[in-house]
Amino acid sequence: MNEFQRLDLFSLPPGLRGRSALAVQLWWLAQAALFRPSPQIAYGFRRWLLRRFGARIGRKVLIRPTATITYPWKVSIGDYSWIGDDVTLYSLSAIHIGSHVVVSQRSYLCAADHDMTSPAFPIREGPVRIEDGAWLATDVFVGPAVTVGYGAVVGARSAVFRALPPATVCHGNPCRPVRPRSRAAS
Repeated sequence: MNEFQRLDLFSLPPGLRGRSALAVQLWWLAQAALFRPSPQIAYGFRRWLLRRFGARIGRKVLIRPTATITYPWKVSIGDYSWIGDDVTLYSLSAIHIGSHVVVSQRSYLCAADHDMTSPAFPIREGPVRIEDGAWLATDVFVGPAVTVGYGAVVGARSAVFRALPPATVCHGNPCRPVRPRSRAAS
């Protein structure tokens, strides 16, 4: 018998999905049949589709068709933000992306993990928050219960497991603040 994980004891927490199993299946079908094959320029259509499934999507948000969103009703994205190719929003808990945020290609925002100290390996929800004006460069991982501060920049291939301060350039694995973010001269 495995003393660390007993997956036969695992069960989903009640209400984890936030909607019925039918709603989840309808979203996954819509994502596969409508969202993903939509033309690159069909940003308005993808915003509309996500809103129909309960996402809160701001004005002029650009979401690439290859993005994957687990539960759109747990996602909010502010005005003028960009969600790049192959981004995953693993929204088992809430994911809030502010306004004027860039989430670059292949980044992964993970709003849950498992409690490895329990043999039942239960899911633990942890909301992710990306504040206004932040930029996640390519292939960034953001873990559960993490906030990326206002105007922060997270360097390519960084792994973020703790809150990052505002207006700071950060990078690494684990991601660490490196220097203040400077503003362009106007």
